[in-house]
Amino acid sequence: MTNIDTECCGQHEVCEKQLILDALREEIEYYEDEELDRFRGVHSDEYMPDEIAEFREVLYTMRPDEVSGWLHSLQLRRVELPDELKDEAILLMQNE
Repeated sequence: MTNIDTECCGQHEVCEKQLILDALREEIEYYEDEELDRFRGVHSDEYMPDEIAEFREVLYTMRPDEVSGWLHSLQLRRVELPDELKDEAILLMQNE
């Protein structure tokens, strides 16, 4: 038996477009990390060790319950988290 999502309108392209527009309207919350905006457009596997250290410093200065919000903030700002820190961020969120 197939589960039908009663919230779905059946027009996925319209729904996806609305989600994108809603995300663009979302206010960005900063975590005293404005300096990371200079990495906009850098791919997650292209960071140098000193740049990864900058992200790590921000990551470890926040409470575990702030990590998911910070990751969302980076996403809205189009700043990719370095690959080397993804597992660490997940572990911190699990300790929330």
